[in-house]
Amino acid sequence: MFAARDPSDIDRFFRGLTEYAFHARLGIVDPALVDYVALLLVRFLRHDALLTPPAGEGTADVATLLVAAGDHSPDEALAEYRHVGDYTLFWSGLYPEAIERLPKPGRAEHLIDFREAGKRAYWLASTLEPDDAAEERLLFARLSRDYDLCAEGLAEVRRTWGDAASPGRKPEA
Repeated sequence: MFAARDPSDIDRFFRGLTEYAFHARLGIVDPALVDYVALLLVRFLRHDALLTPPAGEGTADVATLLVAAGDHSPDEALAEYRHVGDYTLFWSGLYPEAIERLPKPGRAEHLIDFREAGKRAYWLASTLEPDDAAEERLLFARLSRDYDLCAEGLAEVRRTWGDAASPGRKPEA
């Protein structure tokens, strides 16, 4: 008989992979940053979460979201900038080879640099966090500053994930 797994199993799986990649492979011990990246993976497990902007309308066209966020309330803009940062970090870290294939005709994504857009989006999100959310403000500032390092961490997660999925194959030391 099939036994349903605890929903937290996937959280633990991604948290473990992320901690291993960041701590053991890259030497980065920043629990808040590592937890955020692990939760990003869990959130984007669902295809619609990856493609749907926070406002729930339209598509996840990065260039359009960056421009449109400026016209929203601070809370909506914060969610939009966070989504852009997360979306670009996800693709830059896990599937950089696919970024060139993401833009569709009629979309402006081919005009932007995903990494620079992600860094800027996280920085803008850090400026929109309320004063009483100092930890979140600092986290988004770190995500902006250490964006390339986080992308490398996600690339390491992907390599480790591939190693874990290959029976009999030992991870590289």
